[in-house]
Amino acid sequence: MRGVHDLGGQPIDEEIDRAEHAQTFFEKRVDALMRLLSDPSRGVIRVDELRRGVETLPEKDYFGYSYYERWIHSIRLLLLEKGVVSEDELNRRIEGVRKRLAAESTR
Repeated sequence: MRGVHDLGGQPIDEEIDRAEHAQTFFEKRVDALMRLLSDPSRGVIRVDELRRGVETLPEKDYFGYSYYERWIHSIRLLLLEKGVVSEDELNRRIEGVRKRLAAESTR
């Protein structure tokens, strides 16, 4: 059985845009995070683990997320699985960032 990510040989409805684009701040940040976490001296995440996380996304998410959004969801999953961060800690930090951004937007 094929995974949702396994598109080899499948017909496509539209041409694939192969044009290069400048990376967004988000894309650069996710790439840097993955490089730090996968550095052999840290050994927190391996690339094959990242791939597993991406390839096991539900179809809706796999096709709904951008390339780096898939990465960040996989990174989150792996950090939770490995106990590097707890769900509560992650949620508190996310809420802190949201509050800080909201405060900055009202200035």
